[in-house]
Amino acid sequence: MAMRCAWFGVHRRYSIVDFERSGEMKLHKILVVAMCAALPAIAYSDDDKVLKGREITESALIDALTPEAGATQTRRMRSIRVGPDLKATPTPVAKQASASLLITFETDSEMLAPQAKSSLDVVARALASDKLADFRFLVEGHADPRGGHEHNMQLSQARAESVVNYLSAKHGISRERLKPEGKGDTELRNTVKIDAAENRRVTIKRIE
Repeated sequence: MAMRCAWFGVHRRYSIVDFERSGEMKLHKILVVAMCAALPAIAYSDDDKVLKGREITESALIDALTPEAGATQTRRMRSIRVGPDLKATPTPVAKQASASLLITFETDSEMLAPQAKSSLDVVARALASDKLADFRFLVEGHADPRGGHEHNMQLSQARAESVVNYLSAKHGISRERLKPEGKGDTELRNTVKIDAAENRRVTIKRIE
């Protein structure tokens, strides 16, 4: 069993092995519980996985973006409390139909890498399918925070527009159906490893 705690902005994962190695298991447990007890209850959400490579298929995208997906899928919320009554309580929350994809770009550029184009070819087929042909979509570009907030906002916007341009020019998807939007580094998937690949992604959301 592992315990994660945030204290003065520092994230650390404590495990039983750590405590046993130190020879002070009981003392460390007391300290960790005391530190976390000073923090308010935290709600975590289980976000959808970021599809990559062969996981990006036409059927997977259609399943994620069809109207039924937004109506029936839920996002689990776990209420974390520190103390003897530690428990996780799932609460269903309505979730917008969306798909997050690992679309790779050239370093510090909006130029699509070859693998990204192959993935977007699959996206285009899904968007042109009978189940999705009548809908509009938001194309969000995301970035990790290494380049600075303002730079990342501009870069993510350019990357979102690059995706829209490719889908429109290469596959004839109407630009009226696609709205590019740069999110910068405002919605990190991995806050522990900020340069993680999932923080540099493209998310496609069906516009209600």
